[in-house]
Amino acid sequence: MDTLTHIALGACLGETFAGKKLGKKALLWGALAQSIPDIDFIAATWSSTAENLLAHRGFTHSFLFALLITPLLALAAERWHRPHNIPLKKWILFFGAQVLIHLLLDGMNVYGAGWFEPFSHHRVSYNWIFVADPFFSVWLGIAFAALLILGRRDRRRHWWNRFGLIMSTVYLLYCGLNKIKIDQEVNRIFEQQQIRPTGYFTTPTPLNNWLWYVVASTDSGYLIGYRSLYDKKATIDFHLVPRNDSLLRPVQDHEDLQKLIRFSKGYYAVQNRNDTLVFNDLRFGEQIGWRNAGAPFVFYYYLQHPDDNKMLVQRGRFAGWDRAAFSSLVKRIQGE
Repeated sequence: MDTLTHIALGACLGETFAGKKLGKKALLWGALAQSIPDIDFIAATWSSTAENLLAHRGFTHSFLFALLITPLLALAAERWHRPHNIPLKKWILFFGAQVLIHLLLDGMNVYGAGWFEPFSHHRVSYNWIFVADPFFSVWLGIAFAALLILGRRDRRRHWWNRFGLIMSTVYLLYCGLNKIKIDQEVNRIFEQQQIRPTGYFTTPTPLNNWLWYVVASTDSGYLIGYRSLYDKKATIDFHLVPRNDSLLRPVQDHEDLQKLIRFSKGYYAVQNRNDTLVFNDLRFGEQIGWRNAGAPFVFYYYLQHPDDNKMLVQRGRFAGWDRAAFSSLVKRIQGE
């Protein structure tokens, strides 16, 4: 999830844990605990772009890291607030729950999280929710704002805190049900259209959980399409994207390329754009692809010009967005 959502969620959980005893300091501890796995951003200061892709949400998003950091945070908080009547065991449960919830949420979107690092490099990503979904975050943001404004002894704090946590949890479960429904529909469509993929995935399109991006791997490349929960027709209009592995021969031994292939989980396509080899990670979607089939991919890496790959994940995420693009998203969500 995005940083602001983690902060708001952590603060709400901090209020639940010790709001009455610590006041607004509980919000601060909650926000810190929920954000601590994202200290991996520091690695970007010395690592290459390709290395940083694997470092982000790597070890600091693992169960081992959770086991190591939880007692350290608990000891620091317990000593900081002496004298108090909060046992160390309760501090450990609080910080452990915060870090584990962060790991769980980051495993819900396409970037994934390295839960089993350093023993396994497999990234868990079960694609329930887009990395920044306002319909999940808004409730937590409202609750967080209320907790900041209301006084420590104001009885309304409890109501607003519960409101934020319950509403966001209900929406998250709703997203899980949507994922199940979409996967069932996509598999039926594969059978009807006589598509036998060697693998596939579905993931939400930006800022919503109703229009889903579908990628199916085949021997000839990748079939890419979109499916709304409100689509009436029992087909998906796929377009084919060739993998073009043969274009990689001049750079096949480059270390960055091997890291990119590992990061993409094998869902990649290579293009020759303006005499430059471009590596596309298909998992992050196309730029407004529901409107323009075959649009450029959000994630693209210049293999022969690595210094031109700053802000790699973010630079294409909302490229070309304007009022017309947003309107087309809303219209496509409404179904075909």
